[in-house]
Amino acid sequence: MSNIRRQSIISSVLIYMGFAFGAINTYLFAKNNIFTTDQFGLTRVIIITGNLFNSFACLALPSVIYKFAPYYKGNLKGKDNDLLSAALILAFIGFVMTTLVGVVFEPLVVKKFSDKSALFVQYYFLVFPYLFFYLFFNILEAYAWSVKETVASNFLREAGNRISVTMLILLFIVGGFKFDLFIKIFSCLWGVSFLGLLFYLMKVGKLHFTFKLSRVTRRYWKKMALLMGFVYAGLVIQTLSASLDTFTIASYWGIGAVAIYDVSNYISNIISVPQKSVVAISTSYLSEAWRNKDLATIQRIYSRSSINLLLISIFLFTLIWLNYDTVMNVLPLNPAYRAGKMVVLLFGFKFIVDMGTGVNSQIIGTSTYWRFEFICGVILLSLTAPLNIILVKRYGIIGAGYSNLIAYTIYNTIRIVFLWKKFNLQPFTIKTVYVLVISLICYFICYLLFHNMHSWFSLFLTSGVYIALFGAATVYFNLSPDVLPVWQTVKKRLGIR
Repeated sequence: MSNIRRQSIISSVLIYMGFAFGAINTYLFAKNNIFTTDQFGLTRVIIITGNLFNSFACLALPSVIYKFAPYYKGNLKGKDNDLLSAALILAFIGFVMTTLVGVVFEPLVVKKFSDKSALFVQYYFLVFPYLFFYLFFNILEAYAWSVKETVASNFLREAGNRISVTMLILLFIVGGFKFDLFIKIFSCLWGVSFLGLLFYLMKVGKLHFTFKLSRVTRRYWKKMALLMGFVYAGLVIQTLSASLDTFTIASYWGIGAVAIYDVSNYISNIISVPQKSVVAISTSYLSEAWRNKDLATIQRIYSRSSINLLLISIFLFTLIWLNYDTVMNVLPLNPAYRAGKMVVLLFGFKFIVDMGTGVNSQIIGTSTYWRFEFICGVILLSLTAPLNIILVKRYGIIGAGYSNLIAYTIYNTIRIVFLWKKFNLQPFTIKTVYVLVISLICYFICYLLFHNMHSWFSLFLTSGVYIALFGAATVYFNLSPDVLPVWQTVKKRLGIR
């Protein structure tokens, strides 16, 4: 558990460094007189569309790598491990097939988006270079996770890509080149992270290519193909569910509304950063625990991930919500972006639910009941599709916030009940209740003291008081078994006895 904690903390720090650059990017995109809301919205639609196409092109290969990497590691020498080589070849085939289908369906894109989102129609084909580099980064990242090199991959995903975007925006501002060139370069920026991870794995000696089928592949290929089939369908459904809000907004309200929605979504996504770190390092440990039938370790990871992520998600959400109006007042943003406040609230609740229920998805996905993830994906799509269409059409971007909160609450509830009934695993303790109560008390104290103040000074004052209150309560009540070890480490580094 100490290794999980250590790598999670390091990854979170590096990822938050990336989020700092992401915040700069979002600010520059949303600032007056640099990009229009349609231009910013185009970058978001390219990303969302590329992610959706990636779910088709990747053929569920990352899940196969997570699940079967321990078998390759336990039975083969590094130079004989053909898992990565086979995955890259299959991913290229998936890319070619997805690109062909995307070209065939271009007339449908023109018909659906030409009225409200003409800029997306104009640059639709830039989705494919984005897909190419993003796809191969994902395959390499899954392999890096399987060999426990999560820190570098998380940095390159969250920080490396955002730093590349920052540099491109600055070049756009000072270089004076047109948006046409900007968006073309933007669509290829994942190539920087892909090459960075490739060279890193090569440097640490964990990158091996072989085109000879190993005995592990020959033995398990049928099971891997079965896993690919079920997870592939579930992944496509899950990604489609996550993308529906953006496409619905673009269709009914235009890509300018997508930009406003994305700024709010980005602010909320700050909450989810630690979840990515915990998922990254926990996946390989869960896979090994299932292989050894070690339910005690799985329960320990499940409960600790739940309380830790609940603590962090509530802490970050409350910090954001206390300062939201102040930030909007002190920064010279386009006034249009103020319309996303309720989206931040609803997405904040969604992330608290999703993170507070722990790594339930990874536990199911690495178990012999991974087919259930497909069923959960079908349920999620069946919820998000009608909810998005009905609520977005009626309430705009706020409707997307409601639909996500409702769908993900039901989605996580189903997975919690499944793990409890099937394996007697559940993530909650009495300290879950303590966290909720303490967070509410800390919030209302700060709100009553500072809610009428909106300046840079009040922003730092409010944040400082809340951090002190919540941090002191967390340590005093020992709300997580990982709190005191981390606190002791911090005191040691600071020279505090």
